[in-house]
Amino acid sequence: MDSKTTEIITETRLDVAVAALLEISRAAAQRLIVEGMVTVNGKAAQKAGLKLSPGEVIEAALPPPAPDRAKPQDIPLTIVYEDAALLVVDKPRGLVVHPAAGNPDGTLVNALLHHCGDSLSGINGVMRPGIVHRIDKDTSGLLLVAKTDAAHRSLAAQIASHSLLRAYVALVHGHLKELQGAVDAPIARNPHRRKEMAVVPGGRRAVTHYKVLEEYEGFSLLECRLETGRTHQIRVHMAHLGRPVVGDPVYAKDTPDLGGQLLHAARIGFRHPVTGQWLEFLSPVPAYFSQYLTKLRSRNIIECSSIEYLQGVPRG
Repeated sequence: MDSKTTEIITETRLDVAVAALLEISRAAAQRLIVEGMVTVNGKAAQKAGLKLSPGEVIEAALPPPAPDRAKPQDIPLTIVYEDAALLVVDKPRGLVVHPAAGNPDGTLVNALLHHCGDSLSGINGVMRPGIVHRIDKDTSGLLLVAKTDAAHRSLAAQIASHSLLRAYVALVHGHLKELQGAVDAPIARNPHRRKEMAVVPGGRRAVTHYKVLEEYEGFSLLECRLETGRTHQIRVHMAHLGRPVVGDPVYAKDTPDLGGQLLHAARIGFRHPVTGQWLEFLSPVPAYFSQYLTKLRSRNIIECSSIEYLQGVPRG
């Protein structure tokens, strides 16, 4: 990784100085600053608008160039369904879906390339072959993968028309005012914390339908169905209601450190792109999720319809 150092001659902003030093755009300089690639007087700086004075020293580094395409890697896959047109995989928590800055390999895409070879849709490019939709790194559950471009277009059209079923199970802090409802609130990049999303006027329309499955002392288990699919949508919408997802390190304050949020993509349903048959798949919550629920189920429960999602969880 190449780095360059310079001493500031006249008062200026950090992003302006970095852009000049590396001969890149100011927007690119701001990204490097946020990603911790810039130091001022030997200390990491993350404020692009930091005012620099003469005599201060900045050092900035450009990350190594990204590979021209994702590489196959022998990473275990849990395949729920597969045919010549598509796969349904059950992604574990902690696995990134596709290569990106900070995660150049070791992703679901790398595993898919090892399993499928060249038999993946190319619509989303060489770094995201077959990927129709995504779920967060620390969210587990079901994900659709297209093998052919025709299957990809069909599945993407179902997502766009809201006919593709995507249901999640989420444990949230507190209780909802209604046992079921919808959050219709636009989502965009948080203007104050650029690595986060937020409900922002003028953002892209985002709709989450929720139903309370069970309530415990201080917590609620929800089924959340996506009408739209914005980045971090369920996590942002629940935080917007003041009911953030348990274990969410970004949007939930004072939440238990569980290694990731208790959010699981539990059900997916769609029309098969070739046969037109309706297919639907269910993934019960994983062990770390069910173990946490087991602790809560000894408390007062309002019984609803959670049994199918909680395979192996004993009754309270």
